[in-house]
Amino acid sequence: MGKSTAAGILKKLGVAVIDTDQIARDLVKPGQPGLAEIRRAFGDSVFDEKGELIRHQLAAEVFCDAGKRAKLESILHPKIREVWFAAAQKWKAEKKFAAAVIIPLLFETNAQSAFTATICLACSSETQQIRLSERGWSIDEIRNRISAQWPVDKKIVLSDYVIWTDTTIEAHEAQLKRLLPA
Repeated sequence: MGKSTAAGILKKLGVAVIDTDQIARDLVKPGQPGLAEIRRAFGDSVFDEKGELIRHQLAAEVFCDAGKRAKLESILHPKIREVWFAAAQKWKAEKKFAAAVIIPLLFETNAQSAFTATICLACSSETQQIRLSERGWSIDEIRNRISAQWPVDKKIVLSDYVIWTDTTIEAHEAQLKRLLPA
């Protein structure tokens, strides 16, 4: 939908940004407690010979099985929330002029109440399909990941603001700038 692009633009504009997808990647690095919990829950089949998580293998399992996805989320989501919440509290204490937490599953995890405003990044389903296929995902992988989230129209209704990303980077940036304090 354009979350990574928005994060980059906001950082360029001086906004403090933390991305929960990056937090999730950090939490499953070797030596992290989340990794041991994932091994206990999913077994050795999602790990390589060095003991590192094979992310695409785990994704293949959890995005086609709601029970497995719920199990993974029960392991990672509380840890992810702890990291972004601590960052947000720090930024608040530092009186940052603006800050953003990029959360793909904002409403699904009921995290919206922690923020003064929510922004939905949205694009057409055609653009979304193209962007995800450019990541090398198959049609089935795309379908499974999209179906694991709420429909974008539902997120749009619940959001305070909507940034339409089915456009140029310059237009994307102009929309974000309008939301920042003067």
